[in-house]
Formats: sequence, C-alpha cells, structure tokens
Amino acid sequence: MHNLTPFSGLIGGALIGLATALLMLLTGRIAGISGIFGGLLTRTTGDAGWRIAFIAGLIAAPLLATLAGRPLPTPIMPASFIMIAIAGLLVGIGTRMGSGCTSGHGVCGIARLSTRSLTATAIFMITAIVTVAIVRHGLGG
Repeated sequence: MHNLTPFSGLIGGALIGLATALLMLLTGRIAGISGIFGGLLTRTTGDAGWRIAFIAGLIAAPLLATLAGRPLPTPIMPASFIMIAIAGLLVGIGTRMGSGCTSGHGVCGIARLSTRSLTATAIFMITAIVTVAIVRHGLGG
C-alpha cells in the first residue's frame, strides 16, 4: 500500500503546525494529545471546554472529510484485536513514563527546542525502528 501524496502531507503538516501554534498562543498549552485527553479525565483543571473541542476536532475531521468526498483508507490490521489492545495499553503507559506523547514532544517540544522533547523523540524513533526490525525480520519472518 502506497499513498504518498506530498501536497496533502504539506497541507496537513501546515495545519498541524498552525493548530499547535494557535493553541500555544491562545491558551499557553502544548498540543500533546495524551495531556489534553488526560486533563479531561482528571476533572480538576477547569479547562474542559478547549480540551473537548480539541478532541472533538480530531474525531470530526475525518468524518467531515468523508462527507466532503475524500475517501478514508481502510486500515490493515495485521494483528489480532487482543494484540492491538495490548499495544494501545503499552502506548498509554509509555506516554505517562515519557511525560507526553509523540505529538507533544515531536511537534511542539522540538519546535520549542526542548532538550527533554528532543531526547524523547529520539528515543521514540529508535524504539520504533528496533520494533519494526524485530517484528518484520526477527519474529515475523
């Protein structure tokens, strides 16, 4: 499967950058999805409005794209539902251990030249490369 569309990627990346910059300018918050969603679960922050709007936008964007005639790719699930659930749980644990997710560290932290985010993103990338190498070439044949 190959869906390389440089123009769409450029527009999407620009919109992500604009959204993160606007969130920082308007609220002083970093656009890390795990932190935004986690803030909804704690119910002590008092800023649920923008958090709900942000999460709703993540859900609404592909739905609106579909209504506008843009077909969404069908995900290929190479593993069982149990493995996907376990992977999701491990990602959640990792975001807590890393004090943020790839969107917070990779997009916002690197843009702010945060040493912690540069380190975290390098570790994310190395871990992903090693995982793919093991799964595709070590365990997956």
